[in-house]
Amino acid sequence: MLPVVALIGRPNVGKSTLFNRLTRSREALVADLPGLTRDRQYGYGKVGPVPYIAVDTGGMVDDAQGVEALAVAQSVRAIVEADVVLFLCDAQAGLSALDRQVAVRLRQSGKEVVLVANKAEGLEPEAAGNEFHALGLGMPRAISAAHGEGIAELMDEVLARFVAADATGAAAPDADGTRIAVVGRPNVGKSTLVNRLLGEERVVASAEPGTTRDSIAIPFERGGRRYVLVDTAGVRRRARIEEQFEHDSVVQSL
Repeated sequence: MLPVVALIGRPNVGKSTLFNRLTRSREALVADLPGLTRDRQYGYGKVGPVPYIAVDTGGMVDDAQGVEALAVAQSVRAIVEADVVLFLCDAQAGLSALDRQVAVRLRQSGKEVVLVANKAEGLEPEAAGNEFHALGLGMPRAISAAHGEGIAELMDEVLARFVAADATGAAAPDADGTRIAVVGRPNVGKSTLVNRLLGEERVVASAEPGTTRDSIAIPFERGGRRYVLVDTAGVRRRARIEEQFEHDSVVQSL
């Protein structure tokens, strides 16, 4: 089994940007918009001494309602699955009350937590993490996901205890199998169908149009055959697309 590294934090701290760096992909949509990510997004980590599974998540928020509550539930599920949690904070914005609340939840989880001060470009590493010592989760590691700074060193440290277990030098498996894309306009029930096929609440489904934003590829088996089921964002006419992230969502779907 590959180790699972979950990226957790409040909205807009750079989790999706770091996920794309770790997986050397552009699978996760990135925009300067809090709450953009909602579903768990899995990818094979390629930065570090051993293969692993990286998990992008939506932002943890307080008193979440509606779709936000469903996104938080997805993040909680990622914490449960994780071998290591990377707890991302924003070094530019500093320590917030929501960071403290997330820290409490992570301590209660009993998981190994590595505190990461992201967006530390232009800051002295020691100064970037000073405020976050107050969270009581050990030494903050200063990185810049957007600029690729400090990430290799971070993952060398995070994955050090898994190196001995990977004595065979196993590579990350390919996500092969028949690929099935579930496509349609917004709010026709794509995510609900995906969850029904999988038999679990794997992706966020609600009556709110545009709930799904990232295209989520999910390997599974049925009847002895392997498949990759892809939930997609709703496809709309170009004239009705207002935000850049909506355009990117449609491009992913297509």
